Amino acid sequence: MSETDEVLLSVRNLYVEFSTDDGLVSAVNDLSYDLKRGKTLAIVGESGSGKSVSSMALMGLVAGMNAKVSGEVYFDGQQLVGADPESVRKLRGDRMAMIFQDPLSSLHPFFRIGDQLVEAVQVHHDIDKKQAQVRVKAMLERVGIPDVDQRMNEYPHQLSGGMRQRVMIGMSLINNPELLIADEPTTALDVTVQAQILELLKDLQKEFGTAIILITHDLGVVADMADEVVVMYGGSAVEHAPVREIFYEPAMPYTWGLIASIPQISAKHAHLDPIPGNPPSLINLPSGCVFAPRCTFKHLVSDGLCENERPQLLPVSPEHTSRCHLTQNQRTDIRRERLIGRQK
Repeated sequence: MSETDEVLLSVRNLYVEFSTDDGLVSAVNDLSYDLKRGKTLAIVGESGSGKSVSSMALMGLVAGMNAKVSGEVYFDGQQLVGADPESVRKLRGDRMAMIFQDPLSSLHPFFRIGDQLVEAVQVHHDIDKKQAQVRVKAMLERVGIPDVDQRMNEYPHQLSGGMRQRVMIGMSLINNPELLIADEPTTALDVTVQAQILELLKDLQKEFGTAIILITHDLGVVADMADEVVVMYGGSAVEHAPVREIFYEPAMPYTWGLIASIPQISAKHAHLDPIPGNPPSLINLPSGCVFAPRCTFKHLVSDGLCENERPQLLPVSPEHTSRCHLTQNQRTDIRRERLIGRQK
C-alpha cells in the first residue's frame, strides 16, 4: 500500500466563518492537513484558536449555527464539505465519531446508559435490541466499566466523571469508527484518571486501527499520544510537524511559547516563560502575522513585515512547515539560546 492509499482524512484550505451582530468571526482560516489510518494527529493551541470548530466542521456539526464552511474535506475519498447532510449524518457515529469535553452534557440525562448505547448501535445497524445489548455490554467491559449490568441501568448523573468519559469512549467506538475525534477528552479529570483514559485510547487504537484527531492544550498529552502535531493560533495553522520535531526543533515563536510553558523538572531553577498579551479577536485579526502583536522576536524582521504581511506556511524540513518571517538561521540561533536558558 502506498503512502497516498494510507490517508484516511484529507483537509484542504478549510475555512469556517460565523456571521454575528458584531461582525464576521473567522474561526478557521485556510487549514490543511492529512491524517493516515491508525495514526494520531494532535491539534494544539490556546482557547479560541479554532481547534474545536475545525473538527466540528468535519463532522457536520456547525450546520444551523449561522456558519459558512468552505474548502475541501475528503474522508476516505468522499467529499464532506457541501455534501448532503443526511449522508454526513450516516457517517457520523458510524465511520466517524467524536468524544466531547464534557460527557455529562453530551449524554442525555433522561435515558439510561445502556439505552443510549443501544440506540447508537441500532441507528447504524439492522439488529434487534437484544443483539445490540450484547454488543454494548462487551464494549463497556472493554473500556473498563465495572459491574456492567448495573451501570447499563444507571443514568449519567449516577456515574463519576471518569466513568462517564469511559461511557462516551465506548459510545464513540461502539460501531468501530475509522476516525475518532477526541476534544479535550481528559480536561475535567484528575491526573490518575487522565492517564487511564489516555492509555485506554492507545489500546483501543491498536485494537481497532482507528485514526485519532486529538484536540488539546496539554503538551504532555501530545508527547504521549501524537504522531503529528498541528499548532493553531488565531484560526490558522502556524506550524505542522512530526511530534518529535515540534518538541526538539520548533520553528515558530508561538510554538516556542507553548513549550516554554511546560515546567522543567530537570532544570536547576523552575522557570516559566509565559506568552505576553492575549489571543487576537477572530472578528478583527491582525493584517500581518496573527501572532505579531505578542511576538518578542518581530524586531528581528526588517521593514515591518510581521505587522503588514501574513507569512505563508512554508517547509522547514520535508515533513515540517511553519508560518513565520524569521529566517532559518535566526530560528536556529533563537531556539539554541532558549534551550540553553531553560537548562540553567
